[in-house]
Amino acid sequence: MSRPGYTVMPDLLSRIAQDYGTPAYVYELAAVSVAAATLTADLPVPSGLMYSLKANPHPAVVGRLVTGGNGAEVSSPGELAAALDAGCSPEKIMYTGPGKDFQHLVGALTAGVRCFSVESLVDRDRLADACHMLGVHAEYLVRLNTPRGSARGALRMTGRPTAFGTDLANRQEIAALLRARGRVRPVGTHTFSATNVDEPAALLQEFRSALAAVRTVCGAAEFAPRLLALGGGFPAPMARPGALARHPDLAAGLKGELDTAFPGWRRGRPRILFESGRYLTATAGTLLTRILDVKASGGRTFVVLDAGVHVLGGMAGLGRLMAPSAQPFTVGGSGAGEETAVTLAGPLCTPLDVLNASARLVDPRPGQLLAVPNTGAYGPTASLLGFLSHTGPVEVVVEGARIHSARRLVISSEKVTPLV
Repeated sequence: MSRPGYTVMPDLLSRIAQDYGTPAYVYELAAVSVAAATLTADLPVPSGLMYSLKANPHPAVVGRLVTGGNGAEVSSPGELAAALDAGCSPEKIMYTGPGKDFQHLVGALTAGVRCFSVESLVDRDRLADACHMLGVHAEYLVRLNTPRGSARGALRMTGRPTAFGTDLANRQEIAALLRARGRVRPVGTHTFSATNVDEPAALLQEFRSALAAVRTVCGAAEFAPRLLALGGGFPAPMARPGALARHPDLAAGLKGELDTAFPGWRRGRPRILFESGRYLTATAGTLLTRILDVKASGGRTFVVLDAGVHVLGGMAGLGRLMAPSAQPFTVGGSGAGEETAVTLAGPLCTPLDVLNASARLVDPRPGQLLAVPNTGAYGPTASLLGFLSHTGPVEVVVEGARIHSARRLVISSEKVTPLV
């Protein structure tokens, strides 16, 4: 029987561990589809959904989402390549980020991308220069640093001093951004307040606050937006048991706000877009790891795993992207017995390699196979893959009982030549 939080049956997990080794990520494509359908059902109609590739750029995951009709939000040449390779049309890609290099913009424009989120006049003018050089036109959204809508969220993007967006107090800069320059023209605004907002009421309030700010900005500039990208913040359980939260009041709450602020939205003027990464992929992933050692020290029990912060949650130490609170299950066996309080440590040569300082396991022993549920978002590519040069994790894609593919992330170096 599967345990809560699993998307893959334990017998298949055992076979994958035996055939491919550990640590290994297992991605269930059916769970990706379910998450996309679930979130879409909670959004106001009409609206669109973009997948934020930063959560998980695995080709099969990206392919499942973009071929299902969703757009892609990318912020690097690598993410752009992943979206295009997965079959996403350039017309459905939005290129974002606070530090876009000129050559990155040229590459995106050459690939056919025509929608960008700009963060400042410098950012907008760099895009205009790239378009002028290539002889093409592009559209952009003005990213705004909107007021805080709630006290929730794992990581706040705006509503505080930040490199993201333009502060509402900078009225002259916003007014200039809402005017065309050269071959680029503004078509709307982009807002994204915080990630992983874990209360539905707080998430709705974040969107309401953003919409109020956008309405004020557009009204002051007498600017009629054609597109509003309202961001996301949809929560999902991370590395612990749990199911996706539903947002039954979100659509109704936002419809009222949109009717007041932008009454033409129901006819697509402006079009409404949301974006999500974590919600769409978190519950599709399971991390397999083996116990290497169990040892006592100072009255505590340490369980040493072959998966550490080089595999899961490494960015937690660089800004708390994800708290180290992984709660795995034992794969195989009855699961009956008394639980032991343990510290889950990884194999790295640093005391910072901890996945949970207060986990609970039943009779942990070397060789046991453990599964960490809900690890489909911010896994390998948000970890310290290069630290201590351990072999990267295997990534196995499944659907039902069928294994689609398996690959391993590899960090390598290559010779480079001078730019000029």
